[in-house]
Amino acid sequence: MNPIRRPIVAVSTTLVLVVVQAILDPTGLLALVGWTGAVPRFDVGPWPFAAYAVFLPVLLAVVWWVAARAGDRYWTLVPGIVLAVLLAQAAACVVMTWDLAVAGRAAGYVTAKAVPAALLVAATTRWFGGPTTRTRLESGSTWPAAAVLALAAPLLTGLWWTGAAYAPGVPVARFDHGVVPVLVAVAMIAGLAALSLRWMRARVPGVLGGWLAAVVAGGMAGLVQALVAGVVDGGFAGDIWPVMAAYVAVADGLAFGACVGWLAGITAVVVDRFGAGRAARVAKPAVVAAAVVAVALAVVVARPVDAVAVVDPAASGVDGEASAPPGFLRAEGDRIVDGRGNQVLLRGVNVNQLVDFYRPRDDVDATRPLTEDDFEGIAAQGFDVVRLNLSWSALEPERGTLDGDYLARIEDAVAWAGRHDLYVVLDLHQDSWWNGPTPEGTACRPGTDPMWGYDGAPEWATITDGAPRCQFNGRDISPAGNRAFQHFYFDTDGVQTALVETWGRLAEVFRDEQAVAGFDLMNEPGFGETAPVTTSHLLGRFYDRAIDEIRAAGAPQIVFVEPSILWSGLGFDSGPAVGFTDDPNIVFSPHLYAESLTMDRALGIPPIVGMERQFTLAQRVAAEYGAPLWSGEIGYWGDEADVEARLARYAVAEDAHVLGSAYWVWKQACGDPQNGIGDFGNGLMMQDCATGGDAPPKDDLLAILGRAYPRSAPGTVTELAADGATVSFTGLAGEGCGLEVWIPGAAEPAVEATGVGDLDVARVSGGWIATGCVDGDYAFATREADSPRP
Repeated sequence: MNPIRRPIVAVSTTLVLVVVQAILDPTGLLALVGWTGAVPRFDVGPWPFAAYAVFLPVLLAVVWWVAARAGDRYWTLVPGIVLAVLLAQAAACVVMTWDLAVAGRAAGYVTAKAVPAALLVAATTRWFGGPTTRTRLESGSTWPAAAVLALAAPLLTGLWWTGAAYAPGVPVARFDHGVVPVLVAVAMIAGLAALSLRWMRARVPGVLGGWLAAVVAGGMAGLVQALVAGVVDGGFAGDIWPVMAAYVAVADGLAFGACVGWLAGITAVVVDRFGAGRAARVAKPAVVAAAVVAVALAVVVARPVDAVAVVDPAASGVDGEASAPPGFLRAEGDRIVDGRGNQVLLRGVNVNQLVDFYRPRDDVDATRPLTEDDFEGIAAQGFDVVRLNLSWSALEPERGTLDGDYLARIEDAVAWAGRHDLYVVLDLHQDSWWNGPTPEGTACRPGTDPMWGYDGAPEWATITDGAPRCQFNGRDISPAGNRAFQHFYFDTDGVQTALVETWGRLAEVFRDEQAVAGFDLMNEPGFGETAPVTTSHLLGRFYDRAIDEIRAAGAPQIVFVEPSILWSGLGFDSGPAVGFTDDPNIVFSPHLYAESLTMDRALGIPPIVGMERQFTLAQRVAAEYGAPLWSGEIGYWGDEADVEARLARYAVAEDAHVLGSAYWVWKQACGDPQNGIGDFGNGLMMQDCATGGDAPPKDDLLAILGRAYPRSAPGTVTELAADGATVSFTGLAGEGCGLEVWIPGAAEPAVEATGVGDLDVARVSGGWIATGCVDGDYAFATREADSPRP
């Protein structure tokens, strides 16, 4: 037979698949090698060409190699094609970042593309690649190679096996997960690798046989991790999270095998040449040594993920500029605390009335006026925080100069908030990068549609390279928006640097304002074109730069960091890599939209992540950062008949986890592009679009959102449950007079407390505030005024 027929068929099939996918995929994101329609630029580094100059050549070269060496059998060729795709992805990401850890993790992100491609290419190659000669080989020694691969797992773990998918109890070869998970993971990888090596090396010779065995072993290890997670992480609790967690674990395992498996391949070949007898004598000691070294290292450096240390800014090793002086909120371990160390729950609303939205109709305003009456009304609902949405396009319409009038409006809003005892989170908002719509005459590719603009960056910071402003399944997947984010992440023309400097100037204005709880650096960052290079590595780099600029400006407030828009769409995401900043005063702030905006609702499938589970996943990631958790947006549960019940479920879960959030949104104008042009502006405070005046507010939702809660509490609140004016909670290790509890309603509440002195209940607008002093553990509860004492 012709020895190159099979590789030619495999490479040709791969090329045809690449071309067909590029034609059919209008986004450039779903294909192995996508084309967005953007005009290439040669002056911005290698990233615009990495897919064509690196990914594609590596893919075709490895496909040729595996087809020639492992193409006799379908089930050896499939992992070979998977290896080719993952290596191509890793190579492209190395060229983009020159960071091997980032590239290794990124390899797993194409698993959903790699596996279907492998099944198709392998089937076509076996069908048209000519006759085969299935020769059985000697497997040779397997345990030394398995031991090397297992030992490499904790030593070269990089960024694999991090994030929400890995619950406590899942065997993970990461020192920061503790001794036992490392020991179990090393043993698991060694055993699975030995089995895979025995099977694969009997069918595929040389280094490739060991490499493919490592890929298979990594995938099987992911399946084992998924099975364990299914037991320890709640199983199928009304969602399909176990399936998604399994995918993440398998993808990590395949990426590990693809990027590190050459060690097993080389070791197996060297050991065979070294001598089978001597190899057998050293095999068991090698395995034992691998386990002993891994455990020893784990003992030295391990830190349980769920044991988050309380950060003392004065002793953290970070300059005092990164800590918060008395009077300012700060992050302390897994709590947000005030200047006296009292735990603070931030519960409130988003205010979008300063956003520079696109106007679908010139005769309908996109925002409603913002006045002090808004802050007075917000405070009367019992809220204690406003997430104030701002637009970069309005703040800095000309590069390098902040607009004085717009800045004055922000200052007015902060002053009004302080006057009504409200904290403010200054949120630099964006949706789909900027407020430009699809230009007239644009021909959108099949599968995409013209779109409205939304909000965000100024025109001078928007670089699209001619990619079409057309949306695919919603505003957040748009070739133009994705390309604009890609340029931002790679700091083309200094766009990212400009925003970093803008944050420094804005922070300098508000550095002495205690009403400003903190700065939310970017709302729902887009994923660009190359996640997780963008959504993890480069997003973390932007956050680190902006935090440094804020601290250099003398601002001590909290910095709120968000994961990418993928969290809002999926219910989880990777987020910036752990250690992206050494600043202790940060809060992890995903938007908890499970069963709301997540794509499962649009697709009509069961929830990817259930509403209750999303809190656990978010706290798991926050714990990896050593930071508190706060959700900057919640809401949008759909039909009016459904929303109240879903919000009630959310409230119960939020109380159980003792967390705060900000509802989207206080007011929404009839001309807001997120509202559409309808009969009402769909905020909590409704607008009648026929008259332009107020419509009846959503009192049913406000009653749930404005339920009783401790605004501040000495020590740590350990249990919390509330329904309307009825609330009960306990606190540990409290000291001082910082207890402040909001209780809604006209009737004075009956309060029962233990461990609380100087208790006082005072009437305020919309309800009551209970205050007191504690010294040690305490409990607080209210009951209906006319209900009997227990």
